[in-house]
Amino acid sequence: MNEKIILPELGDGIEGGDVVNILVSKGDEIEKDSVLLELETDKAVLEFPSPQSGRITEIHIQKGDTVTVGQLLVTLDVKGNTEPSEETANSQEEKNIVRQHEQRPEPSHDPETQSLLEDEKEPVGELLPAGPATRKLARELGMDLSKVQGTGKDGRITLDDVKSHVKHRLTSTPSLAGVPAVVLPDFSQWGPVERKPFSSLRRKVAENLTAAWSAVPLVTQFDEADVTELEKMRKKNVHDVQEKGGKLTITVFVMKALVTALKAFPQFNASLDVHRGEIIYKQYFNIGVAVDTPSGLIVPVIKNVDDKSLAELAIELTELSKKARDRKVPLEELRGGNLSVSNLGGIGGTGFTPLVNPPDVAVVGISRSRVVPVWREGQCEPRLVMPFSVSYDHRVIDGADGARFSRLVAHELETFQA
Repeated sequence: MNEKIILPELGDGIEGGDVVNILVSKGDEIEKDSVLLELETDKAVLEFPSPQSGRITEIHIQKGDTVTVGQLLVTLDVKGNTEPSEETANSQEEKNIVRQHEQRPEPSHDPETQSLLEDEKEPVGELLPAGPATRKLARELGMDLSKVQGTGKDGRITLDDVKSHVKHRLTSTPSLAGVPAVVLPDFSQWGPVERKPFSSLRRKVAENLTAAWSAVPLVTQFDEADVTELEKMRKKNVHDVQEKGGKLTITVFVMKALVTALKAFPQFNASLDVHRGEIIYKQYFNIGVAVDTPSGLIVPVIKNVDDKSLAELAIELTELSKKARDRKVPLEELRGGNLSVSNLGGIGGTGFTPLVNPPDVAVVGISRSRVVPVWREGQCEPRLVMPFSVSYDHRVIDGADGARFSRLVAHELETFQA
């Protein structure tokens, strides 16, 4: 008996990803939970296991393909039978995806989406090479199948063709992005050019930041902290922590200082529920830390920062940073953050404005510390000063509280007690 293996719902808003590695070949005998492929999503690189044991009779994807939820990945012979006819296979695939769509709520009739497809109604009486599930999806979307290019055998229109067509219409429409589309010139007239597609991660980052910039009325408070004594403490303990497998960086101290500030100003440890007109105040302290990776920015989350020691935080942050750079962070370790920290001090700069990533209402940016002359007790002393910034959602947080919050963070760093 042949079993069609499709990409299931991955959760956390993940709609699909790029195939970075296929770990099986046609004819392979595999066991249940054997890894079929590695999928790069906007969150991490996920290993996709086989739900059953059997023999691989067909692989329907290639390395580098972008796949979406519901897409056919491989065909598995679970009893060693020969592969059924294409008609049977298509019918089974359509039945599987019909069940998926029947379990989903009716699509929303968004005016902008409707305007894109309102003229795409299938012509009456025109016979098109498409199965029942494909036609059902097209009817739900109000789409004219005659405008869809079929990629199946003999031009057959598949469910993936319909999804790709809709995705192209939506992403190519500037009004949905909230900003006018920029008409690009032909850059090749001035010299050689190269086009590269967005990776899943880069694409999702772009979508999130565009949405954040459009939706959040952002204010940034700039401040600085005298970390001279803190740096002495860090250097004193750095080797002990290193022996335990951690790297004691200034970020670890900032996280602990932030917990104190979040307790004093709970509006920074909150989320805005616009639909219900409520502010959700969280009673836990999970802090995300932005990690620079070759693929782009990833923000793993350290849970319950208030309950962990400096050494524990340093070890966990070191481990999570490595996982992030390897794109091996479990989804659970990317969820549940209340506020994020972005430390660019190791690269340089005197200050920057980090963007709030909803549902968070605040984010902290750290810049490079520098030695500056400071007037103290009647004389000028060289002191190590760390500039930092706090960006926040002005709908939830007032400017005065933004200043008080940053001052408290600075005070905690300047008077830090291990």
